[in-house]
Formats: sequence, C-alpha cells, structure tokens
Amino acid sequence: MVSFIPWYFLLTIMIISLFNPNLSFAKQSKINGLKMNVIDRCWRLNPEWRRYRSQLATCSVGYAGKMTNNMDKDLVHYKVTNLGDDPINPKPGTLRYGASMIQGKVWITFQRDMHIKLKKPLLISSFTTIDGRGVNVNIADNACLMIFKATNVIIHGIRVHHCKPQAPGIVMGPEGKVIPLGHVDGDAIRLVTASKIWIDHNTLYDCQDGLLDVTRGSTDVTVSNNWFKNQDKVMLLGHDDGYVRDQNMKVTVVYNHFGPNCNQRMPRIRHGYAHVANNLYQGWVQYAIGGSMEPSLKSEANLFIAPKTGSKEVTWRKDSHKNWDRWEFHSVGDAFENGASFTITKGGNVPKPNYSKEQSFQVVDVKYVRSLTRSSGMLKYNKTSISP
Repeated sequence: MVSFIPWYFLLTIMIISLFNPNLSFAKQSKINGLKMNVIDRCWRLNPEWRRYRSQLATCSVGYAGKMTNNMDKDLVHYKVTNLGDDPINPKPGTLRYGASMIQGKVWITFQRDMHIKLKKPLLISSFTTIDGRGVNVNIADNACLMIFKATNVIIHGIRVHHCKPQAPGIVMGPEGKVIPLGHVDGDAIRLVTASKIWIDHNTLYDCQDGLLDVTRGSTDVTVSNNWFKNQDKVMLLGHDDGYVRDQNMKVTVVYNHFGPNCNQRMPRIRHGYAHVANNLYQGWVQYAIGGSMEPSLKSEANLFIAPKTGSKEVTWRKDSHKNWDRWEFHSVGDAFENGASFTITKGGNVPKPNYSKEQSFQVVDVKYVRSLTRSSGMLKYNKTSISP
C-alpha cells in the first residue's frame, strides 16, 4: 500500500529549507527558548534578509503596530552614497535627499560604513525607513534627527551620538518643502506631532540634551531593542506640563538596554500612557522612571539593577501637585537587584495597554530579560552572519 504525504506538509518543509538552510533544529529550539526576542525572531532567522529588507516592516509590536505602510510595490529603494549634507538643496545620494526630497514610500540603505555630520537637523518625511543594517552608520558630532508632523517612519540600525544644539534657520522639511526651524536643543531623535513611529536597534549616547523626545501630540510609538548609555536625560515622553494634548500619547518601550552611566528619564512621562516591558536597567543616578501631570505607567517584567551607591528607588514624581494617588504607576512582575525599589500607586487597577491584535505581544518572564536584551543597540555584522 502506497502512503501519500500531504502537499501542504511538503510545502512547509520547502519554505523552512528556503529561508533557514543553516538553521538546525537544535538552534531553532534554543532561539524559541527565549534566547531572542519576538521582534528579532521575525527577521534575523532569515539568512536572506538583505534581499528582503522591507520584510522588517512586518516585525514591529506595541503601539506602532505593524509598519506595512512602509512596504509594497510602489516602494522606492534609495541608497546613500554621499557623506555630504546641504540643508536647503540636498544633493542626490545624500541622506537628506532620501529622507526629505523623495515623495511616497522610500527605504533608505547605505552603500558602505559612514560617519555623517549633518549641518542642520534632518527632518524625515512620512513613509520613510532608514535602515542601517549591514554597515556601520554614525550620525554624530552636530545636528541629528527630527520626525516633524510625519507618520509611518522607521529608524533602524544606526548610531546617533554627540548631538549639539542648533540655532534657528531654514531647512529642507518633509516632502521637499523648505521650512523655518526654531532653536533645537541637541537631542539624538526628536518626535514633534508624529505618529506611528518605530525606533529599533539603534545605539544612542552622549548628546547635549536628551536621546529621545516624544513631544507635542506624538503618539503610537514603539521604542525597542535600543541601547541608551552615557547620558543625563535619556527619554522624554510628553512636551511640558501645560501641553494637555499629550494626554492621548501612547508609547511602548520594550527590549531596551539602559546604561551604563544613565542618570534619569528612562523614561520621564507627562500626561500620557507608557507600557514599559522586558527592559534591562543597568543602574541610574537620580531615578529610572519618573513623571508629572498624572501619567499612566505599566512597568512589566523589567530588570532594575540599582546602583551600588546613591538612590535605590526606581521611580520619581514631580511634587508640584502631590496628588500621587491619582497617578497610575504600577509594577507587575518586575525584578529588583542591589536593593532597588519601586513606589507603586495605592489602590486602583493596573492600566492595560489595550493593544489591538497587530500591536499585541507576549511579555515574558523577567528571568529572560538579560537574554532578550543582549543584542540591544546597533547589531554587528560580517559578510555571512549577524553577531548576537
């Protein structure tokens, strides 16, 4: 009697073989055993990721949701070949030309290792992806990145550091329109009235103001797999105490590594809501997570390692109103080392992220956080593989 193997079983084997020819069952088991987080598992297992770069857009989780608006048949593939920068008349081949001048969906890659010194802040257009995978890209030593009144933006796989304040001036803005820009403080990445933004696998450090600001009504943001280090003010969520529009702000902070040598704002939240999950905190000076204006926070399965000396308390609350019981600062499944402690809100329910199906992800046990964050920051590459 002849037995038949169902066609769909054979097809499954063929697909696995095509995309994972060097992936043993033992290695697959190890990765599924929480040695790699869900975002990285989505694309790093495919040895042909360079040929299918835009598939990265299907891998995001959290409030940004899937970034599938950044991919499709009408996607423009643009390669940066020129280190130069003209803030008003960008030349083809430069980063500013790709990020500000091209209309529609654009996926930006880099021809080789690059150290780009921007003369003015780079304003990134909607539906733009900056993808530094495979090379060593530094944006440093002067102006840095701004997402201004834009949506559907991915920043992945670059180093941004030593950013400096900038005087007011004119600059090429989103969609190829020259606009006046006021004083800029010197942040690595600043979001201004931006939405649906994914910031993943970047290394950010040593900037004169902060590393990441989410301000002026920005929302639906996911900050994942980044390495924040050597910085006083790390991440600000919410413009100022009087900007009530930030009450609608929703940000997911997941799989990031904070430290060493970070002081405060990991993050600092005003008005809005943040889901902070599966992050590694390698010490702080003043505090790790703080806020004002009755923000909501769910801190879930993070590893907080207190500094050897100084403050052991994770949280800080601005005392201008002292209505702390109206706040929502909750810790669920976090782990605390070196005497770290977390002051939670008394009573009330823990605020839920209320993710949609495409935003949702499983927060795993805190005992896996070191593994989940071991590849945080810009990944290292060689010709054949990606280093952990």
